[in-house]
Amino acid sequence: MYLLGVGPPPQHSLFTAFSQFGLLYSVRVFPNAAVAHPGFYAVIKFYSARAACRAQKACDRKQLFQKSPVKVRLGTRHQAVQHQALALNSSRCQELANYYFGFNGWSKRIIKDHYRYL
Repeated sequence: MYLLGVGPPPQHSLFTAFSQFGLLYSVRVFPNAAVAHPGFYAVIKFYSARAACRAQKACDRKQLFQKSPVKVRLGTRHQAVQHQALALNSSRCQELANYYFGFNGWSKRIIKDHYRYL
């Protein structure tokens, strides 16, 4: 998801505003290109496309954390370009599981159970 026309908000403001729609993968803020008008844009990645769609519908052309409204657009990947899928690290997997399954912690130790069948 792309946010256009944002001021220089701290990343935690964006995280707070958009985390209510679903679990966030990343939040990044960048300055506009030199040929564009001065300002910033943000790239926000959700784990879920449904959460990104809800956020876009709720936040487009709204004043979230600044005086002027922001434009919120969904981004798509081009299918013709082959992207190498990167594996999630263990902390991201735990965040995802905690969010969707409602757990508040995990054990990293391996537990060996023996079952006896009658």
